[in-house]
Amino acid sequence: MAVLIVAIVLVLLIVVVIFRSIALVPQAEAAVIERLGRYSRTVSGQLTLLVPFADRVRARVDLRERVVSFPPQPVITQDNLTVQIDSVVYFQVTSPQAAVYEISNYIAAVEQLTITTLRNVVGGMTLEETLTSRDQINSQLRGVLDEATGRWGLRVSRVELKAIDPPPSIQESMEKQMKADREKRAIILTAEGNREAQIKTAEGAKQAQILSAEGSKQSAILSAEGERQSRILRAQGERAASYLQAQGQAKAIEKVFAAIKSGKPTPELLAYQYMQTLPLVAKGDANKVWVVPSDFGKALEGFAKQFGERGEDGVFRYEASPDGETGARPEDDSDEVADWFDVKTDPAAERAVRAAEAAAATPAESPPSALSRNLGQQPGIGQAQPPQYLPPQPYQPPQSQPQPRGDDQARPWQPPEYPGR
Repeated sequence: MAVLIVAIVLVLLIVVVIFRSIALVPQAEAAVIERLGRYSRTVSGQLTLLVPFADRVRARVDLRERVVSFPPQPVITQDNLTVQIDSVVYFQVTSPQAAVYEISNYIAAVEQLTITTLRNVVGGMTLEETLTSRDQINSQLRGVLDEATGRWGLRVSRVELKAIDPPPSIQESMEKQMKADREKRAIILTAEGNREAQIKTAEGAKQAQILSAEGSKQSAILSAEGERQSRILRAQGERAASYLQAQGQAKAIEKVFAAIKSGKPTPELLAYQYMQTLPLVAKGDANKVWVVPSDFGKALEGFAKQFGERGEDGVFRYEASPDGETGARPEDDSDEVADWFDVKTDPAAERAVRAAEAAAATPAESPPSALSRNLGQQPGIGQAQPPQYLPPQPYQPPQSQPQPRGDDQARPWQPPEYPGR
């Protein structure tokens, strides 16, 4: 029985010795091994055999990059404002032996070093600089921490400020300032927009006035030209009408005078006709009193002596002209006035009408898109050019007038000669 107990004890002792002689260190992890209380070696990512009761694993160190977030810390800025700053540190153990033997707790050391360095850096800045200089603060913190933790076997790769919280009163003031700044910018942008709109409106009104003035100018020119052509044509028509009326009156006078001569009137008949005409002469609205001239008989006597022939009884009578004898007739100038009765449209007037219709149908060009800001700038490339108006050619009467031929020279009309005068 005693032998069995001893055997069991020996087996347990052997198992314990074997268990303590083997150490398995995974990858990305380092084990610091001591022999008899002194540093022996550092192993990582392998199976390690230890001397029983002489070697032991002092510490296992994680070789991966670690991220440590520290709680918010109060920091006083240069303008005596207290802000709460959260920081995050990224570091990695590069020397497990130094991390174990040079410092007792490297995480706490990094935290305290970060807080003190952060206070030193932020204490020399104002709140506005602190809020706008995060990259600068991160670079200074990283440089100081990396230099201080190098002898601890650590490498600080990155330091970030996670949050910077100013006091509530400062936050409210900042919000009001930001709101006022945004309102200011909105007012400026609104004023700028109104200014641009007024400039565009003024430029549009300017272009509209220019086009309206140009249209009024063209309309006045066309109206004047049309009035001139109308007056010319009306004058030509009145000239032709006057000529025809004169011809008609000449024919009527010729016929009346021939009829009088053929009727052989006596002075008594002429006096009777004259007396019948007197009431018509005195019938005007403005005539109140009309007196028959006293020398009326002498006038008739002279008239009879001038145009009549004394008969056997001593009375002057008119004698008709011999048969076939006619007085001098007005010259026939039909060739000279033939163009007076042409009713065709004048080609120049027709061209003027077509030019006016084409100008009226031409659309007005739009004002410039990139509106020039100088209202007095002359139209250039990309600006609306006012339409150029070319007035129609004035009507020119025919230069060549038909020349009278030989014996067709115009002569003043003479009363016919009657025998016995």
